[in-house]
Amino acid sequence: MSTTTADRDEFVRLTDPYRRELLAHCYRMLGSVDEAEDLVQETYLRAWRSYGGYEGRASLRTWLHRIATNTCLTALEGRARRPLPSGLGGPSQAPEEPLTASVTDIPWLQPLPDALLDPASVVAARGSLRLALVAALQHLPARQRAVLILRDVLAWRAPEVAALLGTSTAAVKSSLQRARARLDEVVPDEDLVEEPEGTADREVLDRYVAAFENADLDTLIGLLRDGVELEMPPYLEWYSGSKDVLRFLRARVHEKGTLRMVRTRANGQPAVAMYVRDADGVFRGHSVQVLTVAAGSVARITAFLDPDVLVRFGLPKETP
Repeated sequence: MSTTTADRDEFVRLTDPYRRELLAHCYRMLGSVDEAEDLVQETYLRAWRSYGGYEGRASLRTWLHRIATNTCLTALEGRARRPLPSGLGGPSQAPEEPLTASVTDIPWLQPLPDALLDPASVVAARGSLRLALVAALQHLPARQRAVLILRDVLAWRAPEVAALLGTSTAAVKSSLQRARARLDEVVPDEDLVEEPEGTADREVLDRYVAAFENADLDTLIGLLRDGVELEMPPYLEWYSGSKDVLRFLRARVHEKGTLRMVRTRANGQPAVAMYVRDADGVFRGHSVQVLTVAAGSVARITAFLDPDVLVRFGLPKETP
């Protein structure tokens, strides 16, 4: 009994520092925070059961990522990809019209709160966590997705990936080439630009928050890039171009003091939680908006219109 307890304590001490890194890895594979958390738990259960046979031929980090990757590949068997609305069809043409009914039978992509990761990991891996890239990864077959993440994000050597997947080094190189080509087709270049957070980006976020809270559409006009895109899962409608995005916002943002914005971060990007004041004066959760900021302007707004998303960010669903 004491030996088992000692072994378990050693296992926890040695493996726990990798938990948040493994969460990011599983999230890239699955596109879901909820599923990623479950798969990290499964990874640790599998690792514990196999710990007695771990001989240290690979680093503990590599060993855990190998188990996590296999766990994700098993989970992805027969699964549909997790899209964003822009991955399902062209932009909508009637911004002033009410949104159609939300679509809840699609397993939508989820945002990843930065608070769930180590700050150092967020900085180091920010480019590989960007929402647009994670959405693009969903277009790849599961094994191709694993190859690209293991090679381009974790910097594994091709023979290591081949050993994990039970294939040849040549097949891994070919799969990586196809994966990169597919990403070039489905993700805008500007969405992959990794810009470190700086004073200019914080100023953009401050002006964005103030513009919404003050119903100041003139300020918003100056903040949005000409080709800005706005999408709002679980709704299928999405809008492209500052003209249509502003038409959408103008039909809905009217009065100063009816919106409250709380700053946060997701996927290594600036984000805000939006609350809307109801007739009883209570501000109730409306959405979490993840922003792509490029060259001092907002290039993309991905607004997750589900109050439950706020809970993942540790935020209340309502506030006085």
